[in-house]
Amino acid sequence: MEFPVQKTPIEWEAVLNAKNAEPVAMQVTRFAATEHPFTGIYTDHYAEGVYRCICCDQPLFASATKFDAGCGWPSYYQPISAEAVVTREDTSHGMVRTEVLCSNCGAHLGHVFPDGPQPTGERFCINSASLEFVPLGEPGQDVDPQYP
Repeated sequence: MEFPVQKTPIEWEAVLNAKNAEPVAMQVTRFAATEHPFTGIYTDHYAEGVYRCICCDQPLFASATKFDAGCGWPSYYQPISAEAVVTREDTSHGMVRTEVLCSNCGAHLGHVFPDGPQPTGERFCINSASLEFVPLGEPGQDVDPQYP
């Protein structure tokens, strides 16, 4: 897949270091690693705002769509817009899953499963290390966190 924002691994590392991202962020976003369950900073986080891509700042998920799936990772029933993420088949680790990526920079975010709540029935299981939270009312909060 081609993405609008392209950088070398060294450039991505510089971006993440400048943001004081978690050490695992580079492995998660650029090499499709997974943080350990129940360790991410957004697992039990429920403030109002928008979760953005840690790599390129694209809005990805609204706080209104977050729910506790009990799986150990932040879960959302839909992205902030249909254009925010892209998916592709992931056959790693001996299973078939649907990988979720940022549509702007290709950062690995996590996976989507068909066992979420209504209205979508989907569970976007996302690594905290791939996200940056912008609270309601903060600069950069140009997307409605109550979407949809």
